[in-house]
This record gives sequence, C-alpha cells and structure tokens, in this order.
Amino acid sequence: MRNSKKLIMRVFAAIVTVSSIYIFAPWEAALYYFHPLPSTVQQQVDDAVNQGVDGIIVYSQKGGQKAEFYASGWHNRDKKIPADPKALFKIASIGKLYNASAVAKLVARGSLSLDKTLADYLPSLVARIEYADQITLRMMVKHRSGIPNYTDHDDFSWSERSIGSDTNLKLVLDSPADFKPGSDYGYSNTNYLLLGRIMTKTLGYDRKQFIKDEILAPLGLKRTFLSINDIDLKELMSGYYVGYDNDFKELDQGYIATAEDVGIFLRALNDGTLFTNKEQEIYTSIYEYEHTGWVLGYYSIARYHKNIDTVVIQFVNTVGDDTLIFNDVVYRRIIQILQKQDEYIN
Repeated sequence: MRNSKKLIMRVFAAIVTVSSIYIFAPWEAALYYFHPLPSTVQQQVDDAVNQGVDGIIVYSQKGGQKAEFYASGWHNRDKKIPADPKALFKIASIGKLYNASAVAKLVARGSLSLDKTLADYLPSLVARIEYADQITLRMMVKHRSGIPNYTDHDDFSWSERSIGSDTNLKLVLDSPADFKPGSDYGYSNTNYLLLGRIMTKTLGYDRKQFIKDEILAPLGLKRTFLSINDIDLKELMSGYYVGYDNDFKELDQGYIATAEDVGIFLRALNDGTLFTNKEQEIYTSIYEYEHTGWVLGYYSIARYHKNIDTVVIQFVNTVGDDTLIFNDVVYRRIIQILQKQDEYIN
C-alpha cells in the first residue's frame, strides 16, 4: 500500500528484535541512478543485492516473445534459500488494478453505477462517513472521495493488522473528511475496502469469487491468490524490514501472486484482452494501467512500457529506511537496460 515514509516508520511499535542492516541515505539512493549501467538485467539484480536488499525478482515480457525471469538474493534469508523467480509475493496495492477491473465489468453489466453514492449502496454508513450521500462510486475508485485513509490512522500498525478488515474501517468511522468529495485527490485504502463491500453486497457473494471467475480464470492465472490462507507459506518469499530480523510473511495483507501472473494480467489490462470494448472504455475513465505496492516486507512495481512493448514486474523483499527510493532507481535502471537492448536489436 502507498504511504508516506513517516507512516512506514510507525510499523515497529510491537517489534523488538534488532539487527544491524542498513542501506542508503536518501541522497545515496538517488545517486545510485548514475552508477555505471550494467549490460544485462541479471547483472543489475545481482548488484541490487550487493547494495543491501535481501532478495529481488524481475519479470520482463516483450510483445510476441517469451518472458524472461531474473532473481538474486534470498527467498528466505535465515534458511539460506535462494530467490526463486517463480515464488509467490505479496503484491499489495497492485491488487487495486484487479478490483478496479472488477468494478468496470460490473458497471458495464449494469450491476453497479459509477454515479450512485456510498449512501445508496451502504446506507448504514450515512451517519458514520461524512458526505456519504455525495460520494459516488466513481470518486471512490479514483481516490477523490475525501474518505480518510485507515492506514494513516495513528492506531493502525502494519505489523499487527490485516488489510481490509472491519477493524480497519472502524479506525476512520465518524472522522471528518479530508476534503469535500470530488474537490481533490487523496489516496485512500478505505475507498477500496468499501468498494469490496459494495461489490460483495451487489453480487450476493464474495467479490473475490467474481475476480477469480471473471479475471483470473479467463487469463489462466493459477498462481494468483486473494488471501494468504489459500497458499503454502513455503512458496511465499520472505519479507524483511531494514534493521529487523523478523520475517513478515505470515501477516495477511492482501493479494499474492507470482511475477509471471502479474505480468500476464498487466499485459491483458493494457492490450485490452481483459475487457470488452465497453468495459475498456469504463476502466479507462476510472483508473490507471500500472501500480506499485507496499506492505510490511514487500515492495512491488508493475508497469507496461509502450515504447518497447514490454511489461516489467519487479518484486523486492526488503523495505524500510530509503529502500523505496533505491528500489525505484533499480527499476528505472532495468528499463534503461531493456531500452538499450531494444535499440541494439532494432
């Protein structure tokens, strides 16, 4: 999930085990962009590990070609299990792409309306969420609702809570809005918690089943899971925070997938094969076509690069301090390498 660095640093109120791992100061992480560029993606991911991240996975797929897989570092640091490019990983807010896609499909079918309000769909919240009668579904999908973000709340702890639970919602009920609906942009995980509730209520069954049936199954995505309870934990890459020995893999914090499954989904999202024409038009009007994700121990990037017709997914299982800056720089360097290779071929 996206959060400021200040919020990220709150996560350890309940954590006591400390080690001595440190990576970059902010300026050092930024300057890494100007280090000599290696000639291959594998050399770059190896260098990222040499600089201090525990493990990294990269998936690259150019249109019409077989996917390339890269990995370096540790799948499990304590057990010295090497990073596996086919491992499962917590994809965090990348999951919003799947949920926004589900909304687009339901709107196209007439099951949902983007212009109906939160009050229309969840009337019990009218007295608990400010402007509930003015907040439309469209505003919620686009993060323009003004509903406070529960992960910004002082009582939220990444190390103690699951994502999207009723307890999370209670953190922001009866709180003033961040802004009047539609007047500003404010990224809020609460929007997608509520959208999940609305989809489930409208469908009459869990919206996760709709996502499985209408998005995952048609694309053949058998390595995408909507809960940690659906997987063998041994297949999930361990997640770490700089300066702490803890492995955070057992926290239930959103969707889980392989880099390949995310890559296949992202390709279908961008080339239109995920949608009918009507669904595509609706989706384009409400949400973006790429995303990053952050939960405790896991940082992911999923983007399609039109100029080289290539989907690139990056998973890194080290967060904290200035790893966010560093991992973004690593990603940009990988894109530079792929662009140079594309120019050479063409």
